[in-house]
Amino acid sequence: MKELSLNILDVAKNSVRAGAAHVAITLEEDEAGWLAITIADDGCGMSQEFLASVTDPFTTTRTTRKVGLGLPLYRLAAEQTGGALTIRSALGKGTTVTATFDRRHLDCPPLGDLAGTIALLIQGSPDIDFTYRHTTPRGEAALDTAELRSELGEDISLAEPEVFAWIQDYLSEQEAPLEGAVQSL
Repeated sequence: MKELSLNILDVAKNSVRAGAAHVAITLEEDEAGWLAITIADDGCGMSQEFLASVTDPFTTTRTTRKVGLGLPLYRLAAEQTGGALTIRSALGKGTTVTATFDRRHLDCPPLGDLAGTIALLIQGSPDIDFTYRHTTPRGEAALDTAELRSELGEDISLAEPEVFAWIQDYLSEQEAPLEGAVQSL
């Protein structure tokens, strides 16, 4: 995938398909140029046997095709920068996927449209609680859909076009000062 936001979308959609009620998406950039992306859910989890082969392209839970490239490509993207992909999972407890990237490396993909990706995830699964946090040496962007639902009330769905637009604008405003944090240090 050309942008890390697309990997985040893919892994988070796996969390949704796994029956998660809560998905936490965390990006942490440090002053040395390392980025850690963690996506944790409380979905159905994976057996240790399935977990052992989940980054094999020929391992998938989908019935529409026999190939699953999301996690293998995500792992490759991380490893090409000197980083790694780790997955922890337990049946009935959920899954945590963490990828690390050296943002200074020539092969590190750009982050992409994080605000649009997170807004799309929320609109596509408005009943799931999402927490999003992106921290850099320059500051932080964050959103919690449980807090947002509390403010909006029960009558307004997070899938409403106006809410989608607001979420995207809100996150875009928070992300703007964080862009280029590694390059400008």
